[in-house]
Amino acid sequence: MTLDLIISALVTVVGISTPILLAATGELVVEKSGVLNLGVEGMMLIGAVTGFAVTFTTFNPYLGVLAAAAAGAASSMVFAVLVLTFGANQVATGLALAILGIGLSTLIGAGFVGIIVIPFSSIFPDFLARDPIWRLVFGHSPLVYFALFMVFATYWFLNSTRAGLVLRAVGENDASAHSIGYSVIGIRYAAIGFGGAMAGVAGSYFSMVITPMWAEQMTAGRGWIALALVVFAGWKPIRLWLGAYFFGILMTLELYAKASGFSFLPSQFWASMPYLMAIFVLAVISARERTGSEAPACLGKPFMPTD
Repeated sequence: MTLDLIISALVTVVGISTPILLAATGELVVEKSGVLNLGVEGMMLIGAVTGFAVTFTTFNPYLGVLAAAAAGAASSMVFAVLVLTFGANQVATGLALAILGIGLSTLIGAGFVGIIVIPFSSIFPDFLARDPIWRLVFGHSPLVYFALFMVFATYWFLNSTRAGLVLRAVGENDASAHSIGYSVIGIRYAAIGFGGAMAGVAGSYFSMVITPMWAEQMTAGRGWIALALVVFAGWKPIRLWLGAYFFGILMTLELYAKASGFSFLPSQFWASMPYLMAIFVLAVISARERTGSEAPACLGKPFMPTD
């Protein structure tokens, strides 16, 4: 195996991992506040089609990403109103949001199928971005660096700021947080909006970076992997980063198995591995008792203020 092949494989791993990392970072904050939003896949698709449409219209991918974030946040507010204001079941509402996102993105994107947009240009000089070795550091889309920044920013926010402490308190004991004057509903609205924006940006990565064109359901279930990744990482941002790259390695193995004709295991096996791993993680966590779990104590439990 040559050095160039190794570098190419690592660049692929980073690129494939980025949308999962973006979506999972947003979902981690949502779940830290005590809310379980299963609609990540739908919000990613809404972000993907919105980002693509705005980029195609304005020829500005940065405006496309901002529009994708806004669309993801707006779609998350539908979920937030139903579960926070009206007390709807979080699991059922999240699944409904995922289905809504699939259908709505297909409808909006019908006129964009087959159209190609200009992808992001490198933010670093070409001699670094295209260098056979240095491209591992400097040859990525701006969204890759944004994803890494957001992981460490989220870690700092949750562990080193008063606002992060309050958010964690709301997720651990919403009644106590409410009793000392914190707006549990308001904090959860903000967390859900952030999670939706991050899912929208993650979706835009598919339609503007990985394949700069629109195709129906192009996220291919990555939103569900992002949900599993939050659990897999034990609701820890740094573990989330490492876990995203682990899932990226599994997905990269599929690509290289197809390209190399590796026959020991069929490429379909590698294609299914991330999803099998996601199912396994969720099954193991679901089988565990709440005692000893790292999940926020109020995760998935409705809260309706009494005064």
